[in-house]
Amino acid sequence: MPDITFITADGTAHGFEAPPGVSLMQAATGFGVPGILADCGGSASCGTCHVIVDAAWADRLPAPEPIERMVLETTAVPATPTSRLACQVRLTDALQGLVLHLPERQV
Repeated sequence: MPDITFITADGTAHGFEAPPGVSLMQAATGFGVPGILADCGGSASCGTCHVIVDAAWADRLPAPEPIERMVLETTAVPATPTSRLACQVRLTDALQGLVLHLPERQV
């Protein structure tokens, strides 16, 4: 089973292994997942790494910090209750198998 799976808006799954400690954004851009723009490079200031955590995983992630919540209010596609910025979530062994969905667009 892949460590992480990103599912694009058209339903295409991109699953791969990524090392613990990297952010979801770093993993996605490093593996060429389309739809993660990461314009700010991971500083939680642009919202172009917006992901929607699969409902089965939502309670397993730490709560977002206030700055992340604020940036999620400005994303191109409105945030959902399980939306996160991929740059703010780091992979851990406990997240083995994590599934994320990408919004239709980031800008």
